[in-house]
Order: sequence, then C-alpha cells, then structure tokens
Amino acid sequence: MPRGDKSSYTDKQKRQAEHIEEGYEKRGVGKQEAESRAWATVNKETGGGKKSGSGRGKAMDTSPSKKGGKLGGRASAARSAEERSASARKAAATRKRNAAKKSS
Repeated sequence: MPRGDKSSYTDKQKRQAEHIEEGYEKRGVGKQEAESRAWATVNKETGGGKKSGSGRGKAMDTSPSKKGGKLGGRASAARSAEERSASARKAAATRKRNAAKKSS
C-alpha cells in the first residue's frame, strides 16, 4: 500500500476528515495543509485506519476536537458586552419557551 493511501480507513473516518478539512479551509488554511491537518486529527482521535481482530477497538480520543473548539472562543471575546448580553437574553428566552412547550 503506497503512502497516503486512504483505503484502510472507514467511511466514518473519511467523512470526519472531510468535515475537518472544510473547517480549516473556511479559516483560510491552504488546501494541502488543511487535508494534512485533517488526517492527522483523525489519526489522533481514532488511532489510524481500520484494523482487524477481536479486541482491537479503542475509545476515541476527542482532545484534538476540543482544542479546536476552545480556539473558537476568540470570536465571542471579540464581541462587545452589549452584543454578548443580547445573545444571552435571546438564549434565555429560547430556553424558557422550550421548557414551557415541554411541560404542556
């Protein structure tokens, strides 16, 4: 199998890599770099491609995804206090409305 061959990955892993790659591209990372980072993330989370044999499954390590989510908090910090407050009020109203629907 040549280097870079993705045939040993599951469909789910391929979808994950594609989604992660799109996210990087939206943030302005180049196409090749985004693909490279995406597959590195999938490898870190899932332990690489599919492997046969009983008992070889591993729990997913979601730390790379969490790291990306934390970095995204900068957008919120860039907003003014007034904008954040308005957003919080809107969220509270939505929660209240949903709770009322649930109870009735």
